[in-house]
Amino acid sequence: MKLLKICLALGCLLSSPFVSAQPAPIVQIQSGRIAGLHQQDVDIFLGIPYAKPPLGELRWQRPLTAPAWRGIRQATTFGPSCMQAPLPNDAAPLPDNYSEDCLTLNIWRPSQLKGPTPVMVWIHGGGFVNGGSASPVYDGAAFARAGVIFVSFNYRLGRLGFFAHPAMDGNMFVGNFGLTDQIKALRWVQDNIIQFGGDPRNVTLFGESAGGYSINALLSSRFGRDLFQKAVIQSGNGRHSLAGEQSWQQAKTIGMAFAAAHGIGGTDKAALQALRALPATEITGDLNLWTMAKNHQTYSGPMTDGQVVEKEPQVAYQRGDFARVPLLVGANSADLGFVTTPPVNREAVLAQFGADSSAAAMAYSGITDKNALAYQIAMQKLMLEPARFVARTFAAHNTPVWQYRFGYVAKQQHNGVGATHASEIPFIFNTLPAVYGDKVTAEDQQVANMMQQYWVNFAKTGNPNGTSLPEWQQYQPTTDRLLWIAPQGISATQSLTDPQQAQLDLVEKLQQ
Repeated sequence: MKLLKICLALGCLLSSPFVSAQPAPIVQIQSGRIAGLHQQDVDIFLGIPYAKPPLGELRWQRPLTAPAWRGIRQATTFGPSCMQAPLPNDAAPLPDNYSEDCLTLNIWRPSQLKGPTPVMVWIHGGGFVNGGSASPVYDGAAFARAGVIFVSFNYRLGRLGFFAHPAMDGNMFVGNFGLTDQIKALRWVQDNIIQFGGDPRNVTLFGESAGGYSINALLSSRFGRDLFQKAVIQSGNGRHSLAGEQSWQQAKTIGMAFAAAHGIGGTDKAALQALRALPATEITGDLNLWTMAKNHQTYSGPMTDGQVVEKEPQVAYQRGDFARVPLLVGANSADLGFVTTPPVNREAVLAQFGADSSAAAMAYSGITDKNALAYQIAMQKLMLEPARFVARTFAAHNTPVWQYRFGYVAKQQHNGVGATHASEIPFIFNTLPAVYGDKVTAEDQQVANMMQQYWVNFAKTGNPNGTSLPEWQQYQPTTDRLLWIAPQGISATQSLTDPQQAQLDLVEKLQQ
Protein backbone atom coordinates (compact mmCIF):
# COMPACT_ATOMS: atom_id res chain seq x y z
CA MET A 1 0.00 0.00 0.00
CA LYS A 2 2.81 2.39 0.89
CA LEU A 3 4.48 1.71 -2.48
CA LEU A 4 1.21 2.52 -4.22
CA LYS A 5 0.94 5.86 -2.38
CA ILE A 6 4.49 6.73 -3.36
CA CYS A 7 3.72 5.71 -6.93
CA LEU A 8 0.72 8.03 -7.06
CA ALA A 9 2.71 10.87 -5.53
CA LEU A 10 5.42 10.50 -8.17
CA GLY A 11 2.88 10.25 -10.97
CA CYS A 12 3.36 6.65 -12.12
CA LEU A 13 2.03 5.90 -15.59
CA LEU A 14 -0.87 3.66 -16.48
CA SER A 15 1.58 0.86 -17.23
CA SER A 16 2.65 0.73 -13.57
CA PRO A 17 2.50 -2.78 -12.06
CA PHE A 18 0.51 -1.30 -9.17
CA VAL A 19 -2.40 -0.29 -11.42
CA SER A 20 -5.12 -2.69 -12.51
CA ALA A 21 -5.27 -3.75 -16.17
CA GLN A 22 -8.96 -2.80 -16.30
CA PRO A 23 -9.90 -0.28 -18.99
CA ALA A 24 -9.17 3.30 -18.03
CA PRO A 25 -12.25 5.19 -16.81
CA ILE A 26 -13.17 8.02 -19.20
CA VAL A 27 -15.23 11.06 -18.21
CA GLN A 28 -16.50 13.99 -20.29
CA ILE A 29 -16.07 17.33 -18.48
CA GLN A 30 -16.63 20.85 -19.76
CA SER A 31 -13.07 21.17 -21.07
CA GLY A 32 -12.99 17.80 -22.84
CA ARG A 33 -12.61 14.09 -22.18
CA ILE A 34 -10.18 12.69 -19.61
CA ALA A 35 -8.92 9.16 -18.97
CA GLY A 36 -7.93 8.18 -15.46
CA LEU A 37 -6.60 5.16 -13.58
CA HIS A 38 -8.33 2.19 -12.02
CA GLN A 39 -6.92 0.95 -8.71
CA GLN A 40 -8.79 -2.00 -7.25
CA ASP A 41 -12.29 -0.60 -6.64
CA VAL A 42 -11.40 3.10 -7.05
CA ASP A 43 -11.20 5.31 -10.15
CA ILE A 44 -8.53 8.02 -9.98
CA PHE A 45 -8.18 11.16 -12.11
CA LEU A 46 -5.07 13.25 -11.53
CA GLY A 47 -3.77 16.62 -12.71
CA ILE A 48 -7.02 17.97 -14.19
CA PRO A 49 -6.68 21.69 -15.06
CA TYR A 50 -9.41 23.67 -13.31
CA ALA A 51 -8.15 27.07 -14.50
CA LYS A 52 -5.95 28.59 -17.15
CA PRO A 53 -2.24 28.56 -16.22
CA PRO A 54 -1.56 31.79 -14.26
CA LEU A 55 1.46 32.76 -16.36
CA GLY A 56 2.67 35.99 -17.92
CA GLU A 57 -0.11 38.57 -17.90
CA LEU A 58 -2.21 36.19 -15.78
CA ARG A 59 0.25 36.29 -12.88
CA TRP A 60 -1.59 38.12 -10.08
CA GLN A 61 -4.92 37.89 -11.86
CA ARG A 62 -8.03 35.98 -10.83
CA PRO A 63 -8.06 32.46 -12.32
CA LEU A 64 -9.71 32.11 -15.72
CA THR A 65 -11.55 29.12 -17.14
CA ALA A 66 -9.30 26.26 -18.23
CA PRO A 67 -8.87 25.98 -22.01
CA ALA A 68 -10.64 23.15 -23.80
CA TRP A 69 -8.85 20.31 -25.59
CA ARG A 70 -9.66 17.79 -28.29
CA GLY A 71 -9.35 14.06 -27.95
CA ILE A 72 -8.78 12.29 -24.64
CA ARG A 73 -6.46 13.89 -22.11
CA GLN A 74 -4.56 11.50 -19.86
CA ALA A 75 -5.33 12.26 -16.19
CA THR A 76 -2.86 9.75 -14.78
CA THR A 77 -0.22 11.91 -13.07
CA PHE A 78 -0.35 14.70 -10.55
CA GLY A 79 0.24 18.19 -11.84
CA PRO A 80 3.18 20.15 -10.39
CA SER A 81 2.82 21.62 -6.93
CA CYS A 82 2.64 25.40 -6.81
CA MET A 83 5.89 27.34 -6.47
CA GLN A 84 7.41 27.26 -2.99
CA ALA A 85 10.66 26.83 -1.14
CA PRO A 86 10.40 23.17 -0.03
CA LEU A 87 9.98 22.55 3.67
CA PRO A 88 12.37 20.03 5.27
CA ASN A 89 10.65 17.31 7.28
CA ASP A 90 7.22 18.33 6.05
CA ALA A 91 4.38 16.37 7.65
CA ALA A 92 2.93 15.87 4.14
CA PRO A 93 5.99 15.62 1.86
CA LEU A 94 5.63 16.41 -1.85
CA PRO A 95 7.38 15.16 -4.99
CA ASP A 96 10.14 17.50 -6.14
CA ASN A 97 8.06 19.04 -8.93
CA TYR A 98 7.12 22.72 -8.65
CA SER A 99 5.80 25.16 -11.22
CA GLU A 100 3.87 28.39 -11.57
CA ASP A 101 1.59 26.38 -13.86
CA CYS A 102 -0.01 24.42 -11.03
CA LEU A 103 -3.79 24.96 -10.96
CA THR A 104 -4.91 21.34 -11.19
CA LEU A 105 -7.15 19.08 -9.15
CA ASN A 106 -7.52 15.36 -8.49
CA ILE A 107 -10.49 13.06 -7.98
CA TRP A 108 -10.95 9.65 -6.37
CA ARG A 109 -14.34 8.00 -6.77
CA PRO A 110 -15.86 4.57 -6.06
CA SER A 111 -15.79 2.48 -9.23
CA GLN A 112 -19.30 1.27 -8.53
CA LEU A 113 -21.58 4.27 -8.00
CA LYS A 114 -25.07 4.03 -6.56
CA GLY A 115 -26.81 7.26 -7.44
CA PRO A 116 -25.56 10.80 -6.78
CA THR A 117 -22.57 10.47 -4.44
CA PRO A 118 -21.53 12.88 -1.64
CA VAL A 119 -18.42 14.92 -2.40
CA MET A 120 -15.58 15.88 -0.06
CA VAL A 121 -13.19 18.67 -1.14
CA TRP A 122 -9.87 19.04 0.68
CA ILE A 123 -7.89 22.28 1.11
CA HIS A 124 -4.31 21.54 2.15
CA GLY A 125 -2.40 23.46 4.80
CA GLY A 126 1.10 24.87 4.83
CA GLY A 127 0.76 28.41 6.11
CA PHE A 128 -0.15 29.64 2.58
CA VAL A 129 3.52 29.24 1.60
CA ASN A 130 3.92 25.45 1.44
CA GLY A 131 1.91 22.36 0.56
CA GLY A 132 0.21 20.69 -2.36
CA SER A 133 -2.23 17.94 -3.25
CA ALA A 134 0.29 15.31 -4.41
CA SER A 135 1.40 14.10 -0.97
CA PRO A 136 0.74 10.40 -0.25
CA VAL A 137 -0.74 11.52 3.08
CA TYR A 138 -3.58 13.12 1.06
CA ASP A 139 -4.35 10.00 -0.98
CA GLY A 140 -8.14 9.90 -1.36
CA ALA A 141 -8.59 6.18 -2.02
CA ALA A 142 -9.83 5.36 1.49
CA PHE A 143 -12.49 8.06 1.23
CA ALA A 144 -13.65 6.64 -2.10
CA ARG A 145 -13.83 3.14 -0.64
CA ALA A 146 -15.95 4.57 2.17
CA GLY A 147 -18.50 5.74 -0.40
CA VAL A 148 -17.72 9.39 -1.17
CA ILE A 149 -16.03 11.22 -4.03
CA PHE A 150 -12.85 12.93 -2.86
CA VAL A 151 -11.38 16.04 -4.53
CA SER A 152 -8.07 17.78 -3.80
CA PHE A 153 -6.41 20.69 -5.60
CA ASN A 154 -3.46 23.08 -5.65
CA TYR A 155 -3.74 26.83 -5.15
CA ARG A 156 -1.17 29.60 -5.54
CA LEU A 157 1.11 30.13 -2.56
CA GLY A 158 3.45 32.72 -1.12
CA ARG A 159 3.91 35.95 -3.07
CA LEU A 160 2.43 34.38 -6.19
CA GLY A 161 -0.76 33.69 -4.25
CA PHE A 162 -0.94 36.69 -1.93
CA PHE A 163 0.49 39.94 -3.25
CA ALA A 164 -0.63 43.56 -3.46
CA HIS A 165 0.75 46.57 -5.32
CA PRO A 166 -0.67 50.05 -6.12
CA ALA A 167 -0.61 49.18 -9.83
CA MET A 168 -3.42 46.70 -9.13
CA ASP A 169 -5.77 49.45 -7.91
CA GLY A 170 -9.09 49.40 -9.75
CA ASN A 171 -9.22 45.63 -10.27
CA MET A 172 -12.10 43.83 -8.61
CA PHE A 173 -10.04 40.86 -7.40
CA VAL A 174 -6.72 41.83 -5.89
CA GLY A 175 -4.33 40.38 -3.38
CA ASN A 176 -5.86 37.05 -2.35
CA PHE A 177 -5.19 35.13 -5.55
CA GLY A 178 -4.74 31.85 -3.69
CA LEU A 179 -8.25 32.22 -2.26
CA THR A 180 -9.70 33.04 -5.68
CA ASP A 181 -8.08 29.81 -6.90
CA GLN A 182 -9.94 27.92 -4.17
CA ILE A 183 -13.21 29.53 -5.22
CA LYS A 184 -12.51 28.63 -8.85
CA ALA A 185 -11.83 25.00 -7.89
CA LEU A 186 -15.11 24.87 -5.96
CA ARG A 187 -16.98 26.32 -8.93
CA TRP A 188 -15.33 23.69 -11.13
CA VAL A 189 -16.70 21.04 -8.77
CA GLN A 190 -20.19 22.53 -9.03
CA ASP A 191 -19.96 22.52 -12.84
CA ASN A 192 -18.31 19.13 -13.40
CA ILE A 193 -18.62 16.74 -10.46
CA ILE A 194 -21.96 15.38 -11.67
CA GLN A 195 -20.06 13.87 -14.62
CA PHE A 196 -18.13 11.74 -12.12
CA GLY A 197 -21.33 10.66 -10.35
CA GLY A 198 -21.01 13.30 -7.64
CA ASP A 199 -23.80 15.33 -6.10
CA PRO A 200 -23.06 19.08 -6.39
CA ARG A 201 -25.76 19.72 -3.78
CA ASN A 202 -23.90 17.63 -1.19
CA VAL A 203 -20.36 19.02 -1.03
CA THR A 204 -18.37 19.02 2.20
CA LEU A 205 -15.36 21.34 2.33
CA PHE A 206 -12.62 20.37 4.78
CA GLY A 207 -9.13 21.62 5.46
CA GLU A 208 -6.37 21.90 8.03
CA SER A 209 -4.25 24.82 9.25
CA ALA A 210 -4.12 27.28 6.32
CA GLY A 211 -6.77 25.10 4.71
CA GLY A 212 -8.93 25.50 7.81
CA TYR A 213 -8.36 29.26 7.85
CA SER A 214 -9.36 29.32 4.17
CA ILE A 215 -12.67 27.72 5.10
CA ASN A 216 -13.25 30.42 7.73
CA ALA A 217 -12.70 32.98 4.98
CA LEU A 218 -14.92 31.14 2.47
CA LEU A 219 -17.73 30.73 5.00
CA SER A 220 -17.89 34.50 5.28
CA SER A 221 -17.10 35.35 1.64
CA ARG A 222 -19.94 36.30 -0.67
CA PHE A 223 -18.03 34.59 -3.49
CA GLY A 224 -17.44 31.27 -1.70
CA ARG A 225 -20.18 30.64 0.81
CA ASP A 226 -22.68 29.15 -1.65
CA LEU A 227 -20.31 26.57 -3.13
CA PHE A 228 -20.54 23.92 -0.39
CA GLN A 229 -23.16 22.59 2.02
CA LYS A 230 -21.05 21.42 4.99
CA ALA A 231 -17.61 22.25 6.37
CA VAL A 232 -14.86 20.84 8.59
CA ILE A 233 -12.22 23.16 10.11
CA GLN A 234 -9.15 21.37 11.49
CA SER A 235 -6.76 23.60 13.47
CA GLY A 236 -7.85 26.58 11.39
CA ASN A 237 -7.99 29.40 13.94
CA GLY A 238 -11.19 31.39 13.24
CA ARG A 239 -10.35 34.66 14.89
CA HIS A 240 -7.38 36.00 12.94
CA SER A 241 -5.22 34.80 10.07
CA LEU A 242 -2.52 32.25 10.76
CA ALA A 243 -0.15 34.62 8.95
CA GLY A 244 -1.22 37.81 10.72
CA GLU A 245 -3.85 39.31 8.47
CA GLN A 246 -3.03 42.57 6.70
CA SER A 247 -5.30 45.19 5.22
CA TRP A 248 -5.10 45.84 1.49
CA GLN A 249 -3.31 49.13 2.19
CA GLN A 250 -0.74 47.44 4.43
CA ALA A 251 -0.23 44.69 1.89
CA LYS A 252 0.44 47.26 -0.84
CA THR A 253 3.23 48.75 1.24
CA ILE A 254 4.73 45.28 1.66
CA GLY A 255 4.40 44.62 -2.07
CA MET A 256 6.22 47.83 -2.88
CA ALA A 257 9.00 46.84 -0.45
CA PHE A 258 9.39 43.56 -2.31
CA ALA A 259 9.49 45.39 -5.65
CA ALA A 260 12.09 47.86 -4.35
CA ALA A 261 14.25 44.98 -3.14
CA HIS A 262 14.34 43.83 -6.77
CA GLY A 263 15.10 47.26 -8.19
CA ILE A 264 11.54 47.99 -9.29
CA GLY A 265 10.10 51.35 -8.29
CA GLY A 266 6.96 53.25 -9.17
CA THR A 267 3.28 52.51 -8.78
CA ASP A 268 2.19 52.33 -12.42
CA LYS A 269 1.51 49.46 -14.79
CA ALA A 270 5.13 49.44 -15.91
CA ALA A 271 6.16 48.44 -12.40
CA LEU A 272 3.63 45.60 -12.44
CA GLN A 273 4.91 44.47 -15.83
CA ALA A 274 8.44 44.43 -14.48
CA LEU A 275 7.31 42.34 -11.52
CA ARG A 276 5.55 39.93 -13.85
CA ALA A 277 8.77 39.56 -15.80
CA LEU A 278 10.66 38.27 -12.75
CA PRO A 279 11.29 34.51 -12.69
CA ALA A 280 8.92 32.59 -10.44
CA THR A 281 11.90 31.33 -8.45
CA GLU A 282 12.88 34.92 -7.70
CA ILE A 283 9.35 35.78 -6.57
CA THR A 284 9.38 32.77 -4.24
CA GLY A 285 12.93 33.12 -2.96
CA ASP A 286 13.47 31.21 0.28
CA LEU A 287 9.94 31.83 1.57
CA ASN A 288 8.54 28.87 3.48
CA LEU A 289 7.08 28.13 6.90
CA TRP A 290 10.48 28.32 8.60
CA THR A 291 11.51 31.61 6.97
CA MET A 292 8.26 33.57 7.18
CA ALA A 293 9.54 35.71 10.05
CA LYS A 294 12.57 36.92 8.08
CA ASN A 295 10.34 37.61 5.06
CA HIS A 296 7.66 39.57 6.91
CA GLN A 297 8.68 42.88 5.33
CA THR A 298 8.20 41.55 1.79
CA TYR A 299 5.37 39.01 2.20
CA SER A 300 1.89 39.91 3.41
CA GLY A 301 -0.05 36.66 3.40
CA PRO A 302 -3.87 36.81 3.21
CA MET A 303 -5.39 40.28 3.45
CA THR A 304 -8.74 42.00 3.81
CA ASP A 305 -9.16 42.98 0.18
CA GLY A 306 -12.75 44.24 0.38
CA GLN A 307 -13.99 41.58 -2.03
CA VAL A 308 -13.05 37.96 -1.33
CA VAL A 309 -12.19 38.79 2.29
CA GLU A 310 -14.29 41.77 3.29
CA LYS A 311 -13.52 41.43 7.00
CA GLU A 312 -11.53 39.19 9.30
CA PRO A 313 -13.27 35.91 10.16
CA GLN A 314 -13.62 36.93 13.80
CA VAL A 315 -15.51 40.08 12.82
CA ALA A 316 -17.67 38.22 10.31
CA TYR A 317 -18.59 35.57 12.85
CA GLN A 318 -19.37 38.11 15.56
CA ARG A 319 -21.70 39.93 13.14
CA GLY A 320 -23.39 36.72 12.08
CA ASP A 321 -22.18 37.26 8.51
CA PHE A 322 -21.41 33.67 7.52
CA ALA A 323 -22.96 30.66 5.81
CA ARG A 324 -25.23 28.63 8.08
CA VAL A 325 -23.93 25.17 7.19
CA PRO A 326 -23.35 22.18 9.49
CA LEU A 327 -19.80 22.25 10.87
CA LEU A 328 -17.16 20.07 12.51
CA VAL A 329 -14.43 22.13 14.19
CA GLY A 330 -11.53 21.38 16.48
CA ALA A 331 -7.81 21.25 17.14
CA ASN A 332 -5.14 18.98 18.60
CA SER A 333 -4.08 18.56 22.20
CA ALA A 334 -0.56 19.93 21.55
CA ASP A 335 -1.37 22.08 18.55
CA LEU A 336 0.48 25.03 17.09
CA GLY A 337 1.45 28.07 19.16
CA PHE A 338 4.03 30.80 18.60
CA VAL A 339 6.23 32.21 21.36
CA THR A 340 8.36 34.91 19.74
CA THR A 341 10.22 36.05 22.86
CA PRO A 342 11.45 33.70 25.62
CA PRO A 343 9.62 34.59 28.84
CA VAL A 344 11.57 36.17 31.70
CA ASN A 345 9.63 34.30 34.35
CA ARG A 346 6.20 32.80 35.05
CA GLU A 347 4.82 36.10 36.30
CA ALA A 348 5.79 37.80 33.05
CA VAL A 349 3.81 35.21 31.10
CA LEU A 350 0.73 35.72 33.25
CA ALA A 351 1.01 39.52 33.04
CA GLN A 352 -0.68 39.41 29.61
CA PHE A 353 -3.97 38.73 31.44
CA GLY A 354 -3.78 42.16 33.08
CA ALA A 355 -6.35 42.52 35.83
CA ASP A 356 -7.08 38.80 35.53
CA SER A 357 -3.47 37.75 36.19
CA SER A 358 -4.32 36.47 39.69
CA ALA A 359 -7.14 34.36 38.30
CA ALA A 360 -4.77 33.11 35.60
CA ALA A 361 -2.17 32.15 38.20
CA MET A 362 -4.78 29.92 39.82
CA ALA A 363 -6.10 28.48 36.54
CA TYR A 364 -2.59 27.62 35.33
CA SER A 365 -1.25 26.54 38.72
CA GLY A 366 -0.52 23.07 37.36
CA ILE A 367 2.06 24.44 34.89
CA THR A 368 5.13 25.68 36.72
CA ASP A 369 7.68 25.81 33.89
CA LYS A 370 7.63 29.30 32.33
CA ASN A 371 8.33 28.04 28.78
CA ALA A 372 5.66 25.34 28.96
CA LEU A 373 3.21 27.93 30.28
CA ALA A 374 4.02 30.40 27.52
CA TYR A 375 3.51 27.73 24.87
CA GLN A 376 0.27 26.48 26.43
CA ILE A 377 -1.25 29.96 26.36
CA ALA A 378 0.05 30.64 22.84
CA MET A 379 -1.51 27.38 21.64
CA GLN A 380 -4.80 28.19 23.31
CA LYS A 381 -4.83 31.65 21.72
CA LEU A 382 -4.02 30.37 18.23
CA MET A 383 -5.94 27.09 18.01
CA LEU A 384 -7.90 25.81 21.00
CA GLU A 385 -9.90 28.86 22.02
CA PRO A 386 -10.66 29.95 18.42
CA ALA A 387 -12.10 26.47 17.73
CA ARG A 388 -14.41 26.89 20.71
CA PHE A 389 -15.23 30.45 19.61
CA VAL A 390 -16.32 29.22 16.17
CA ALA A 391 -18.35 26.38 17.72
CA ARG A 392 -20.06 28.81 20.08
CA THR A 393 -20.81 31.22 17.25
CA PHE A 394 -22.44 28.54 15.08
CA ALA A 395 -24.43 27.19 18.02
CA ALA A 396 -25.61 30.69 18.90
CA HIS A 397 -27.06 30.95 15.39
CA ASN A 398 -28.86 27.61 15.69
CA THR A 399 -26.49 25.95 13.22
CA PRO A 400 -25.47 22.33 13.91
CA VAL A 401 -21.85 22.14 15.07
CA TRP A 402 -19.70 19.44 16.63
CA GLN A 403 -16.40 20.24 18.35
CA TYR A 404 -13.48 17.83 18.81
CA ARG A 405 -10.08 17.72 20.51
CA PHE A 406 -7.62 15.22 19.00
CA GLY A 407 -5.19 13.87 21.58
CA TYR A 408 -4.11 10.50 20.16
CA VAL A 409 -0.46 9.93 19.32
CA ALA A 410 0.64 7.04 17.10
CA LYS A 411 2.41 4.35 19.12
CA GLN A 412 5.58 4.89 17.11
CA GLN A 413 5.58 8.62 17.88
CA HIS A 414 4.87 8.85 21.62
CA ASN A 415 6.49 12.14 22.61
CA GLY A 416 5.17 12.89 26.07
CA VAL A 417 3.65 16.11 24.71
CA GLY A 418 0.46 15.15 22.92
CA ALA A 419 -0.97 15.33 19.42
CA THR A 420 0.97 17.98 17.54
CA HIS A 421 -0.13 20.19 14.67
CA ALA A 422 -1.30 18.23 11.60
CA SER A 423 -0.84 14.85 13.29
CA GLU A 424 -4.56 14.07 12.94
CA ILE A 425 -4.45 14.18 9.12
CA PRO A 426 -3.21 10.62 8.34
CA PHE A 427 -5.84 9.29 10.77
CA ILE A 428 -8.66 11.17 9.05
CA PHE A 429 -7.39 10.19 5.61
CA ASN A 430 -6.68 6.63 6.80
CA THR A 431 -3.22 6.86 5.24
CA LEU A 432 -1.12 5.89 8.26
CA PRO A 433 1.39 3.78 6.26
CA ALA A 434 2.34 6.90 4.28
CA VAL A 435 3.67 8.37 7.55
CA TYR A 436 4.53 5.42 9.78
CA GLY A 437 5.31 2.67 7.26
CA ASP A 438 5.03 -0.82 8.71
CA LYS A 439 5.01 0.52 12.31
CA VAL A 440 1.24 1.06 12.31
CA THR A 441 -0.34 -0.76 15.25
CA ALA A 442 -3.82 -2.20 15.58
CA GLU A 443 -4.68 0.63 18.00
CA ASP A 444 -3.46 3.22 15.49
CA GLN A 445 -5.58 1.69 12.74
CA GLN A 446 -8.64 1.55 14.98
CA VAL A 447 -8.40 5.29 15.65
CA ALA A 448 -7.93 5.98 11.91
CA ASN A 449 -10.99 3.92 11.02
CA MET A 450 -13.03 5.76 13.64
CA MET A 451 -11.89 9.24 12.66
CA GLN A 452 -12.47 8.73 8.96
CA GLN A 453 -15.90 7.24 9.59
CA TYR A 454 -16.95 10.32 11.57
CA TRP A 455 -15.85 12.56 8.70
CA VAL A 456 -17.51 10.37 6.04
CA ASN A 457 -20.78 10.11 8.00
CA PHE A 458 -20.81 13.89 8.29
CA ALA A 459 -20.27 14.27 4.54
CA LYS A 460 -23.07 11.85 3.77
CA THR A 461 -25.71 12.96 6.26
CA GLY A 462 -24.64 16.19 7.98
CA ASN A 463 -24.16 14.29 11.26
CA PRO A 464 -20.88 12.52 12.20
CA ASN A 465 -22.56 9.83 14.31
CA GLY A 466 -23.19 6.32 13.11
CA THR A 467 -23.37 2.65 13.98
CA SER A 468 -20.58 1.31 16.24
CA LEU A 469 -19.09 4.77 16.85
CA PRO A 470 -18.91 6.45 20.28
CA GLU A 471 -21.58 9.13 20.43
CA TRP A 472 -20.41 12.59 19.45
CA GLN A 473 -22.86 15.04 20.95
CA GLN A 474 -23.71 18.26 19.16
CA TYR A 475 -21.99 21.26 20.72
CA GLN A 476 -23.91 23.35 23.23
CA PRO A 477 -22.31 26.43 24.85
CA THR A 478 -24.08 25.70 28.13
CA THR A 479 -22.29 22.36 28.57
CA ASP A 480 -19.16 23.11 26.51
CA ARG A 481 -18.74 19.43 25.61
CA LEU A 482 -16.51 18.12 22.84
CA LEU A 483 -15.38 14.81 21.38
CA TRP A 484 -12.12 13.89 23.10
CA ILE A 485 -9.92 11.48 21.14
CA ALA A 486 -7.77 10.38 24.05
CA PRO A 487 -4.11 9.22 24.02
CA GLN A 488 -5.40 5.71 24.72
CA GLY A 489 -7.53 5.84 21.57
CA ILE A 490 -10.80 5.99 23.49
CA SER A 491 -13.17 8.72 22.43
CA ALA A 492 -16.15 10.11 24.22
CA THR A 493 -18.07 13.37 24.39
CA GLN A 494 -17.06 15.10 27.59
CA SER A 495 -16.88 18.48 29.27
CA LEU A 496 -13.59 20.24 29.83
CA THR A 497 -12.06 20.05 33.28
CA ASP A 498 -12.50 23.05 35.54
CA PRO A 499 -8.92 24.31 34.96
CA GLN A 500 -9.27 23.87 31.19
CA GLN A 501 -12.58 25.71 31.23
CA ALA A 502 -11.12 28.54 33.33
CA GLN A 503 -8.08 28.83 31.08
CA LEU A 504 -10.12 29.10 27.87
CA ASP A 505 -12.47 31.60 29.49
CA LEU A 506 -9.48 33.80 30.36
CA VAL A 507 -8.01 33.46 26.87
CA GLU A 508 -11.40 34.29 25.38
CA LYS A 509 -11.32 37.65 27.17
CA LEU A 510 -7.88 38.34 25.66
CA GLN A 511 -9.12 37.56 22.16
CA GLN A 512 -12.15 39.87 22.16
